[in-house]
Amino acid sequence: MSEVSSIVPVAPDEEGAAASNLPRRTAHWLRRNLFDSPANIILTFVALFLLAIVLPAAWGWAVAQADLWGDSKSACVDAGACWVFVRLRLPVFIFGQYPPSEQWRVIVAFALLIGFAVPALRDGTPHRALWVVLLLTLFPLIAGVLLAGGVPGLPFVDTTLWGGLMLDVVISFVTMAGSLPLGVLLAYGRRSQLAGIRTVSIAFIELWRGVPLLTVLFMAAVLLPLFLPNGATVDRLVRAMGALVLFNAAYMAEVVRGGLQGVDTEQEEAAQSLGLAWWQTQTLVVLPQAMRIIVPGIINTAVDFFKDTTLVTIVGLSDLLGAVNQSLKDPAWLGLAPEGYVFAAVVFFICCFAMSAYGRSFERRLARGQGRTM
Repeated sequence: MSEVSSIVPVAPDEEGAAASNLPRRTAHWLRRNLFDSPANIILTFVALFLLAIVLPAAWGWAVAQADLWGDSKSACVDAGACWVFVRLRLPVFIFGQYPPSEQWRVIVAFALLIGFAVPALRDGTPHRALWVVLLLTLFPLIAGVLLAGGVPGLPFVDTTLWGGLMLDVVISFVTMAGSLPLGVLLAYGRRSQLAGIRTVSIAFIELWRGVPLLTVLFMAAVLLPLFLPNGATVDRLVRAMGALVLFNAAYMAEVVRGGLQGVDTEQEEAAQSLGLAWWQTQTLVVLPQAMRIIVPGIINTAVDFFKDTTLVTIVGLSDLLGAVNQSLKDPAWLGLAPEGYVFAAVVFFICCFAMSAYGRSFERRLARGQGRTM
């Protein structure tokens, strides 16, 4: 036994091996991503030079010389950023003019959104399809009752008081949840063999894609009430979200159509040979494969639209950017535009980066499942 034990090599400690390989992996990463060609070497040093100039000044303004504590603009005595403005106006930036005593309802709605979204977006969740259906059906009903109120125990809160980041999230969720199913229907309609359905679908898609979003919002806010019967009114937020759903559905339809065209026709023929009906073939075979293909397109559309929600300010709705603009008009906070816009930019960047990161993670999981590398 002693001779055998002396011959068998001892496995090295995994942590020690990982630590010893870390410098080598780091050097390999730097060489592959930053120094793999003369052009990249030049670009790397130019970027480092620019960062050396910009970062110290940005750090000094945003952190080192910034003021955070106080209750007025007079508390900002240093040359850096006056984050006192952002700290004191933060409830307005998040909730708009929503009554402070009822803001807990917004927090609960956000928590429910996370609670429904995590199981629906997480791999390996039991009955994941059910969670997706609940996210798109039950959650909007619960969130709508919470935010609008008008039921026993929940006072009514008019949508004119909704604003800030809350409004961006509400508009984005409703628009994406409504435009994706409508986009799927339009994509199938555009590929239909029936000339009437195909013509109507193409006309709808091209009409909305050919009109600027600003024009769509103006039409929903100004022109639509002119066509309503006397005495009939539609809430301004509802009008804006309806127009955004129709506008975004046209773009989503083209994204879905690209995915449908990317599925081999043999897949559909094989399903039909097994005796599946057309709708079974599409829902069980073709559409799931198409959805895997269009994940980058859907994420890109969602990120782009989330940023476009700031355009609702032109029709009198006050989202995060609108709340910042209104706060900057307060005589007590004049001259603090950089701080307000930097805060809005950081919030939008974090939200958009989170969506993009999830999209990349989802793509990598799909690639591993199909035996591909990305």
